[in-house]
Amino acid sequence: MKGIKTGKAIGALIKHRRRSIGLSQEKLAVALGVSYQQIQRYENGTNLLSTDKLQIIAQVLEMPVGYFFDEEVGDTEGAGKATVGNKSKDESKMLRLYRNADAKYKRHVNFFLKLAIAKRKH
Repeated sequence: MKGIKTGKAIGALIKHRRRSIGLSQEKLAVALGVSYQQIQRYENGTNLLSTDKLQIIAQVLEMPVGYFFDEEVGDTEGAGKATVGNKSKDESKMLRLYRNADAKYKRHVNFFLKLAIAKRKH
């Protein structure tokens, strides 16, 4: 079926996001109540995640759970590519980048987009 991600692909997204925000496997393990070795197994796709654990991981990584299923993942190690609905590749890429940005930069992006829309209406 189109859009189904493997445990390995989801694990690669977790690893990529965890590293991008500077979170250690140990800290993620504490949040989940597991060992850091278990985090390694999740990230490598050796062990599958329960929905409960995936929801906790999404909260800790400050990402919606859908991030692990919906978005185009670019060059993330071992992860597949997919788009959601009828978004273009550029829109999917922008959304992924936006989700990985710091809150300060998100405010700037939001402000810029509002300006661009306002200019277009005039």
